[in-house]
Amino acid sequence: MLQPHSFGAREPSDLRNLPWIASTIRMTLQFRNDLRAWSRRAAASLALAAASLLISHSASAIDYPTRTVRLVVPFPAGGVPDVLARILAQGLSEKWRQPVVIENRGGANTSLGAAFVARSAADGYTLLFTTDGTFILNPLLYSNLPYAMAELAPISLVATSAHALAIHKSVPARSVKEFVALAKAKPGQLSYGTSGPASIQRIAMELLCRTEGITLLHVPYKGSGETMTALIAGEISSTINGGLNIFPLMNHESIRALAVTTPTRSRFAPGLPTMQEEGVAGFVSQGMSGVFAPAGVPTAIRDKVHSDIVELLQRQDIKDALSKSFFEPQGKNAEEFDATIKRESERWRKVITEAKIAID
Repeated sequence: MLQPHSFGAREPSDLRNLPWIASTIRMTLQFRNDLRAWSRRAAASLALAAASLLISHSASAIDYPTRTVRLVVPFPAGGVPDVLARILAQGLSEKWRQPVVIENRGGANTSLGAAFVARSAADGYTLLFTTDGTFILNPLLYSNLPYAMAELAPISLVATSAHALAIHKSVPARSVKEFVALAKAKPGQLSYGTSGPASIQRIAMELLCRTEGITLLHVPYKGSGETMTALIAGEISSTINGGLNIFPLMNHESIRALAVTTPTRSRFAPGLPTMQEEGVAGFVSQGMSGVFAPAGVPTAIRDKVHSDIVELLQRQDIKDALSKSFFEPQGKNAEEFDATIKRESERWRKVITEAKIAID
């Protein structure tokens, strides 16, 4: 006969295990609570550390500069780059309430000044203000530069300047199309002047020659001023030169401006078409001026210098001062400036290689 089963009954061995099970449960709960407490403390510590790091970086940026900043200009005093640098230096000095001193270190096609900054301490107290010859053309044309672009950190593209194509009025052409047609009919008989074999004027003219399949005679001078004097005197047929040199002379009896070389028309000469409007596909050439620091400069300092430059470029008095020299304010940040340098370097590298231009 089957015996009824008692569902509440336990074997003696089960009863003996109850204290051990209870103890295990208590230990498990305590471990879980301890783990949660440790996690909270660890998270709080990490948050505090992150906040401290952020505050430290912010303070570093806010505290800069605490003494004189040296702005190196690799050109002689009195030139256009020097004038622009002094406008910038004065504005930054007012903003920072610290002296920003211009130090002119011209020579070797800007290489001496660039090399000096590249080897300076990366603390933000030595900066470089220079033009595209330093950061685009020199690395493409010279094999033994005393500096490398990897030693310089872009901070901000400050301004750009339009170039323009101008001819002597004795040249029977009233447009770029007519000038190109004349050059094709007389290969090698028309000339162009530049401020030197390594100048942007020369490379830009080589771009025109290669794009349109024409041959022009290159006549180098010691500077843009000499080039314009030669054009006015009729010693050369043409030049691509800065707007500062051409725009004020657009009504001169001896020269004729044909086009600007910027992507769009210049507000300083709205009546001049662009080279692209004149049928020269993809032709763009313009001057660039920017600020660099030695590589390794703290990001907080780099960003502060850039943001303060942007603030200055929004001031009407700064805009007016730049306009007097026919410059357009830009204010691109480090990443944008670096991308521009790489893009333009590759574009001009192709022209230099195809034209077989070599300085050393």
